Amino acid sequence: MSKANILVVEDESIVSKDIQLSLKKLGYNVIGSATKGDKAIEMALELKPDLILMDIMLKGDVNGIRATKRIQKRANIPVIYLTAYADKNTLERAKVTQPYGYILKPFKEVDLQTAIEVALYKHKKELDILDDRERLYSIVNNESVDYIFVKHNTQLIKLRTEDVYYVEALKDYVNIVTLDKKYMIHSTMKAINDKMPSRDYARIHRSYIVRMDKIEKIDHSDLYMENIDKVFPIGASYRQDLLRKINLI
Repeated sequence: MSKANILVVEDESIVSKDIQLSLKKLGYNVIGSATKGDKAIEMALELKPDLILMDIMLKGDVNGIRATKRIQKRANIPVIYLTAYADKNTLERAKVTQPYGYILKPFKEVDLQTAIEVALYKHKKELDILDDRERLYSIVNNESVDYIFVKHNTQLIKLRTEDVYYVEALKDYVNIVTLDKKYMIHSTMKAINDKMPSRDYARIHRSYIVRMDKIEKIDHSDLYMENIDKVFPIGASYRQDLLRKINLI
């Protein structure tokens, strides 16, 4: 059973206690409760619950919609609205906050549980997508020089850049090669060259990018790498750039 931390925001004390009792019976952890919008904001930012059950029609200057907007500006916490009745205008304003669901009062425990589980699942998937986007963004913008992520089958695999010996072009694909494994991804050499840390890698041929500190020796137009039984050709148009990058004396 889920142990998600839930904040209950409801200004009717009997209803609030009923909701908290139902949540505990369903296996959730009630991390706190509030009856006012401003208190709900304070508790949400301090306690960082996994989900908030928010009454839309809170009494006072800060109703549920306003409280949700203020929380969303500072924290990414899913909100499910609680409502017994709301006019069309109120619901339209509520939709702008993109709630993760609505629960009509009075409610059944099964409806409460269903709404919470759907909201938690949806939020987790959204966080996973954001995490993947941030990782890919860091690759595209070459923000990290210590590691990269490569898409392998359905996974994003973290590779330390110091472990990547070379990259090899294969028509519409490229092989990213370490000492013990190859990762074939759909890309172009230009795209890979733009993403790899330029201070550590050099393109030596239209088909090869190599890590410079793994270079063992250069013999005219041939390049040899440490621990790799392979001869790498050096393209004429890439030779001068390679020589500028290596520590030549």
